[in-house]
Parts: sequence; structure tokens; C-alpha cells
Amino acid sequence: MEASNSSMINEAYWPLPYLYSSFTSIWIVFASCWIINTYINRHFQVNSLQWTLALVPCVKSLQLAFSFLFWYSCFYFQTCSLWMSFGVYVTGLLFETASIMSFLLIAHGYCITSERLSVPERRAMAVIGCIYYLILVGHRASIPYFSILLMLDYLLIFFVIFNHINQNLSLLREQLNYIEDEDIQEMHDAVYTKYLMFKKFKGAMHIVAIAEISIFINMDSSVESYWMKLLVREWAHFCIFLYIGWIFRSQDLAPRFSVMPTHKSKRERVVPPIYSIELDAASFKDFSSREWQIGVPTCDDRSSNDSILVVIQHPHASRPVLTKSGSEISATEAISCFKPCV
Repeated sequence: MEASNSSMINEAYWPLPYLYSSFTSIWIVFASCWIINTYINRHFQVNSLQWTLALVPCVKSLQLAFSFLFWYSCFYFQTCSLWMSFGVYVTGLLFETASIMSFLLIAHGYCITSERLSVPERRAMAVIGCIYYLILVGHRASIPYFSILLMLDYLLIFFVIFNHINQNLSLLREQLNYIEDEDIQEMHDAVYTKYLMFKKFKGAMHIVAIAEISIFINMDSSVESYWMKLLVREWAHFCIFLYIGWIFRSQDLAPRFSVMPTHKSKRERVVPPIYSIELDAASFKDFSSREWQIGVPTCDDRSSNDSILVVIQHPHASRPVLTKSGSEISATEAISCFKPCV
């Protein structure tokens, strides 16, 4: 589509190429820093969540780049590309959907309280994402009643997000209380770090909900205020994702941060107590049971007679076990048997 001269385009749109070029540069830097940080710190923690979240700034950068090229060609080449505008439309839908899905992943505790989502959780997220995408398409196409459907869908999505956040906060709070009562300091820092993450994320979700509703209610489409609303909306998107990216960045966290169940369980979960006993060499040599996993020495000096030995209970053991000295060990205890290295 060609424009005979630049005067055909309203002067209120003149700041758009500069705004889009600036935000494109900002989001590209943001996405690059996120990817580089995740790659450098990939050994510190389970970072599948960080790689997944990196998709959001990448899609946003692509959308802003398409927008810049579209408006730049309109003003300076008198050619408004239909395909470029279609790219802006599609990447905009993908960005909105990817944003909501990333919020749902974090709310479910993906790579924070569990390594993977369960099959029902994945199915529920897929259904929510598909419904949201289809309603968003209808809303952008100005189909009647889709604005009402979009508002109802937003209410459902944020209800699910806040519900799962509260569940994870409640679970982590119970674990913290248990850890403090049992004086298990080895696990306290890791659980408390996750608790703070969810508290900050909950605050960010309140801001997102208010921002989305405000944008939705503000239906004024006057040309004169278009670039100002664009500026406010883009800065809001960037600040929100910058804050969330900082909270869930790859970093050297507490030593036991990555120790988490594969899937979340509906049963009551407590942190197992940690006990330690000492065995001399003769007792340990004769110590054998199929219910225990016998560890190996951990000292670097293989010739040393003194070494750290770890005994871990089999997870399905159900009856007490007696050591050679006659002391009974409960089947619910995790035992660390050691002699210090020299």
C-alpha cells in the first residue's frame, strides 16, 4: 500500500518511528542480557524457567522491530507494507499470550516448588492459553461481544494466578514454620528465598492486573493522544518484565534451592528431619541393609583412612532398622553417618 505523500499521514503519528526504534533497542538489550545471564549462570540452579521466560522479550523485540519498519517506511518511503502490519499484529498476539503463559508458569511454581508441571496442570494451561489467544484475536478484529469475553477471561486468568500464588505461599509458610520448629537451618535459606520470590511476584501481578484493566477501560482512540498512550503502555510493559526478570534471574541461590519434588503433590508435605550418627570403621564395615543406600568416601585423598561416609534411607522403607550397636533408627529419618576428614 503506497501513500502519495507524507501529508496523508496525520502529524500526530510522526513520533512513532522514534518511539518504536528506542523501545526496540531497549528490549533487544534486555533480551540479550537475560539470555547471557541465564547461559553464564546455568550451573547454579534449574534454569528451565529462565529459558522459557526469555521467549517473552524476544517476541516483544520482534514486534517493536516490525512496528518501527512499518512506520519508518510509511513516512520516509511513502510505502505502508500490509505484510509488515500483519507481522505487527501476529507478534502482538504472541507477546500477549506468551506473557500470560509465563505468569501462569511462575504462579504454578514451575522450577521453583516443582521441577515440572503435572499433566492436568499442563492441560489446564494449554486450554487457558488457547482460549485467551482466540478471544484476543476476536477482540483485535472488533467482533461484537468479544470485549466482554476478554474481560471475563482476564478475571479468570488472574483468579487462577492469584489462587496458585496463595497456595504456594501457604505451603512455603508451613515449611518455614516446620523448619524453625525443628531447627533445620540447612533448608531455611532456600525455602525463605522461594517465599520472598512469590511475595514479590504477587505484588507485581497486582500491578499487572491494574494496568491491564486500565488499558482495557481506556477506549479513547483519538489520534492526538495515541503516541502518549503508546509511550505509557510500552514503559509499563518494560518495567513490569524488568522487575519480574530480576526476581527470577539465574543466580547463585541457596545451596538447596534446586532440591524440589518432580511434581507437586496434593498430600501434605513436610521437610524431613535431618539426624546424624557416628560409626567407627568396624561397625560401618558390617553395616548392611537393603533399605539403606550406603555412600562412598568423599575425601579427595583416597589413601586416607578417615573419610566422610553417607548413609541414605531408601524412600520406600517402612520399618525401623537396628545398627550393630543396638540403637534403633526410625524409618522416617534421613541419616547422615560420617567421620570428619583430616
